[in-house]
Amino acid sequence: MKTSAITLTEFAETVLAVPPLARRTDLSINPQANAQLIRHIESGGIKTLLYGGNANIYHMPLREYAPLLDMLAEAAGPGTRVIPSIGPDFGKMIEQAQMLKGTGYRTAMVLPMQGFTTPEGVADGIERFVDAAGIPVTLYVKSEHYIDLDRLQGLVEGGQVLCVKYAVVRPDPAQDAYLQGMIDRISTARIVSGMGERPVLSHVGAWGLSSFTTGSGCLAPRACMGLLKALKAGNREKAQMLYNAFLPLETLRDNVSLIRVLHDAVSWSGLADMGAQLPLLSATPEAMRPAVQAAARELLAFDLTQTHQSPQTRQTGSAALH
Repeated sequence: MKTSAITLTEFAETVLAVPPLARRTDLSINPQANAQLIRHIESGGIKTLLYGGNANIYHMPLREYAPLLDMLAEAAGPGTRVIPSIGPDFGKMIEQAQMLKGTGYRTAMVLPMQGFTTPEGVADGIERFVDAAGIPVTLYVKSEHYIDLDRLQGLVEGGQVLCVKYAVVRPDPAQDAYLQGMIDRISTARIVSGMGERPVLSHVGAWGLSSFTTGSGCLAPRACMGLLKALKAGNREKAQMLYNAFLPLETLRDNVSLIRVLHDAVSWSGLADMGAQLPLLSATPEAMRPAVQAAARELLAFDLTQTHQSPQTRQTGSAALH
């Protein structure tokens, strides 16, 4: 795992993969299956792993958190940045701060709390976490009511917030006054699109956000990195072609469940066995298996048609094998 200080240029250089977390039938974490998925993601050139919603950190017991940090640090290659999540409630955040303090992790993402928050309280909680953990946070923003832009700017300028995972859904992502205000205050360099491939033609291609998070890119890391590079190069034709390849699986995720479908799609593709889903979530409905399996296998096969990674990236990606 990469443990050097984070520079903002990192966020512009790679897609941020958001993998599911493999578990056994008894719900214990499966290190071997998780390492297998990580190696596949790294082999496509993705250099940042963000363990959050797709890994169902929301429902993880605190007793698993420190072992999870150790497992991910060992499984990831030396050139791979790993960002764990914290929260979503303050009670978890402040206890996780002690587990993160003094480790090689350089930021942690605050999972969004639905309800029972105020912008002032969110800012206060972040400041208290940073004081306790000694690292800044990555802030996951799913609602413009979660934190106001003046407080966000203050947290960035104070060093408490490193970057924002932006995931406020709009009917038209090209029309977003809140995002414009955020860009004006903290710059595009500190904002990554946080809703998978669906809005990236606008978020990265038009708005110029630094990068984007991906779930489906865990299956197709080469294509996902190709999409990011095409958008940054202004190659609209190639970007559209790659974007289209992700839509069948992304549509199933949108229609059923982003977390559950991705978890099972990885398993049903044959890539790695993600095992059981941690309650209070459950598996994808069995009736959806043929459609999800077909979309996952098609995306995985498409990824293998893309240009292979450089020898240097290949060596980094395979480092988790040792």
